[in-house]
Amino acid sequence: MKKEENNEKEELLVRRIQNGTVIDHIAPGEALNVVKILGITGSTTESLSIATNVPSDQMGKKDIVKLSNRELSKEEVDRIALISPRATINIIRNYKVCEKKGVEVPELIEGLVRCPNPGCISNTNEPIRSRFVVTPKGLHCIYCEWVLTRDIPSHII
Repeated sequence: MKKEENNEKEELLVRRIQNGTVIDHIAPGEALNVVKILGITGSTTESLSIATNVPSDQMGKKDIVKLSNRELSKEEVDRIALISPRATINIIRNYKVCEKKGVEVPELIEGLVRCPNPGCISNTNEPIRSRFVVTPKGLHCIYCEWVLTRDIPSHII
């Protein structure tokens, strides 16, 4: 991909991927959180490219994550939506974008976020998955009424 700007050529230094997923329009500074919530570590087998604070006409700045040979599950996409609701998911097959979709923040989040209230029943040994309703004020735990408004990435399971 080349771009002409002020008579100087700029080239993208990150290689295209043959198959996998490109997560674009991630909120600036959130790419490492995306990688974390997807469970990608140095010992996983995926090839990974991360670009942070990339200029964007729509957002000013954005982050991008390219993940080779892996397509994301709905649960993984829902996790990304929690920290970057404007992100887009591009499925790449044979070097071409075959599917492009925006993420959607679900109305009810079950089993994706840990309640920060240590006294919440979802944090005991009971066989209960956490459940949050998404509201304009934040994530509202249906068990203990706690509202999670900040640092959501650190509470994603």
